[in-house]
Amino acid sequence: MDAEGRMSPEAMAPRADPREPAGEGCMREAVELAVRAPSLHNTQPWRWRIWAHEAWLYADRDRRLAATDPDRRDLLISCGTALHHLHVALAGCGQAVTTERFPDVDDRDLVARIRLVAGAPDQVEAGLQPALLRRRSDRRRYGPHRVEPTILEELGSRARRHGVNLVPVLRADQIAEVADVLGTAADAQRRRPGYVAELMTWTHRYAGAHDGVPTTARPKRLTSVPAGPVRVFPPGRLVGPAETGPDGSVLVVLCTEGDDPQSQLRAGEATSAVLLAAVRAGLATVPLSQGLELPETRSRLARTALHVADYPQMIIRLGYPPDDRELPETPRRRLEAMIMPS
Repeated sequence: MDAEGRMSPEAMAPRADPREPAGEGCMREAVELAVRAPSLHNTQPWRWRIWAHEAWLYADRDRRLAATDPDRRDLLISCGTALHHLHVALAGCGQAVTTERFPDVDDRDLVARIRLVAGAPDQVEAGLQPALLRRRSDRRRYGPHRVEPTILEELGSRARRHGVNLVPVLRADQIAEVADVLGTAADAQRRRPGYVAELMTWTHRYAGAHDGVPTTARPKRLTSVPAGPVRVFPPGRLVGPAETGPDGSVLVVLCTEGDDPQSQLRAGEATSAVLLAAVRAGLATVPLSQGLELPETRSRLARTALHVADYPQMIIRLGYPPDDRELPETPRRRLEAMIMPS
């Protein structure tokens, strides 16, 4: 794999047996890119079985945050981001795939089976591959320039490819309502048993940990944006611009018609698609799930802020980065630690 995330010709060579051991082939390299996907508190809540032409994605229930995510909705969204990252990586190396979502009714942790098939790769997904290595969750204050409507339209089309609607939060009354929803959720979660303990666990990992949100990914001070503050992580070492002048960021909300596991997984796939397309367009991004982790604030967001009958699944903050430096990567676990016996 090179610096742009492209796979070597040797890795792209087809093999005859879909259950041949993965070795160093295309599927294994694609999964190594897939695990760079964002997840709640960077918990990386997934496990894999990998062969040469096939991969099975499992939700890792041991990494679900019970107090923050009691209904495991965030768990499935996180798995959806990894699934879409895998699709992008495979398309980028010239592979067509077929995917079965929740293929086994007796194993609800088996999220998807992905198999390489003959045919042309998805060129729309392949175009996102360079963004796999460039994407970061940027929690700083963003620059003053507004995101152009044409970019929001493009991001909306990316979400619709996965059956998900993207709703921008643009009007002043919407922004104020969303800000109040986020503030209400933050106050309520601080009083929720176990929530603060989970937050501290995943923001104060032991030395050498390969998960969680390190100090290098957390701003030194609370980031205030037009729609209110982002999730209050403990202060870190990430230096951003002074809290003066306009912030041109915008919030968009990904919504689905249903709220079943299929819809939640699709919302994760759309989250990945929107994030990668935004990075390709030169935007900074960060997913925000806090306002959706309580039933009452999630319902209020849909009913009084967005005025939609759909189910909000993820909020994403978009904007232009305040400077041109590359943010440090957040840690990732070794792939071997995520692989289940085949």
